[in-house]
Amino acid sequence: MTTSKNKKMMQDIFAELAKGNDLPFIEAMADEMTWVWMGSGQWAKTFNGKEEVLGDLWSAVRQTLKPPYKTIAGNFIADGDYVAVEAIGQNATPDGKVYNNKYCWICRIVDGKIYELKEYMDTDLVTRTFTENPAVDSRT
Repeated sequence: MTTSKNKKMMQDIFAELAKGNDLPFIEAMADEMTWVWMGSGQWAKTFNGKEEVLGDLWSAVRQTLKPPYKTIAGNFIADGDYVAVEAIGQNATPDGKVYNNKYCWICRIVDGKIYELKEYMDTDLVTRTFTENPAVDSRT
């Protein structure tokens, strides 16, 4: 696919994620994709293969966030097989904590499938939201 087609694919995916529809995103995942939470702390992790992404990562998203799970993209930058997406979540936990994390996803797309996704996020917000600590105000 061309750079412009890769960018358009991600714009279409995020148009649906903004509505809470994750199906086009899931369908675009290659079976052998990797999803990497970048960093060196407790939240740094790699999910290998679509099965692990859906079974470990996406199922956790569905359990820890109140539906619909929404992510709104602000910027798309494309170069060859890579599309960078700057986005912010519009979400809450089942107990009502606001969880509007900010993301940068660097996606490598080959033949219309996402083979690699590197996710940069506010890991301090993740810790404050999903770690039991009543002294911390996780509302953002």
